[in-house]
Amino acid sequence: MIETTDDKLLDGRVILRQPVKGYRAAVDPVLLAAAVKPAYGHRVLDAGCGTGAAALCLAARLPHAVITGLEIQGAYARLARENAVLNHMQDRVRIVEGDLAAPPDLGAPFDVAITNPPFGADGTPPADAGLATAHMESHLALGPWIKACLALIRSNGRLVVIHRADRVSALLAALAPGCGDIHVLPVLPKPGEPARRVIVDAGKGRRTPDTLLAGFVLHRDDGRFTAAADAVLRGGPL
Repeated sequence: MIETTDDKLLDGRVILRQPVKGYRAAVDPVLLAAAVKPAYGHRVLDAGCGTGAAALCLAARLPHAVITGLEIQGAYARLARENAVLNHMQDRVRIVEGDLAAPPDLGAPFDVAITNPPFGADGTPPADAGLATAHMESHLALGPWIKACLALIRSNGRLVVIHRADRVSALLAALAPGCGDIHVLPVLPKPGEPARRVIVDAGKGRRTPDTLLAGFVLHRDDGRFTAAADAVLRGGPL
């Protein structure tokens, strides 16, 4: 049995049961969920949902949303289902165990897909197998991951991605053939520091020009969250 902790997101509105060892959700899935606008539609796919942090935060923020989470790791998929029940969201958050490279029948197309892909193939894999699968592109590289997500959303649907800022060129290259109206939001650790994350929001089949947004700063110089970041982490929109 996996040892777990029950942690709070969105100022306690979401309880997340997650492993003590392995992939543990931090700020990224909360920011990802906050980037989805209500007008995008109600049918949402969370590709690589882990224990369900982004899916549950999105369900808490948008009461109209009906979310399907796809997760390849069985232990994490089981925890995600537990979390949906724990948060009384099982009627709106469905978790499917499966492979994004060859997905089961998910009821596609979706109005929007959200995803936090594995960070990359460089570096030494973590010793924990679950964390290694979540962080490393050992199974599916970024380009095919994005292509698989786009295949599951409708024309003019949206794909919202959070990823490493130093891989933004690879991410945009993966989106470029079939997407437009791409909004790139750099996420800065502190004022004046280079971005470490980007949130990219792309329209499938759109031809509208792209937009580079002003950076979103997470922390003040003293390490505390900025007022804007604190508002998002409590449940506000990005």
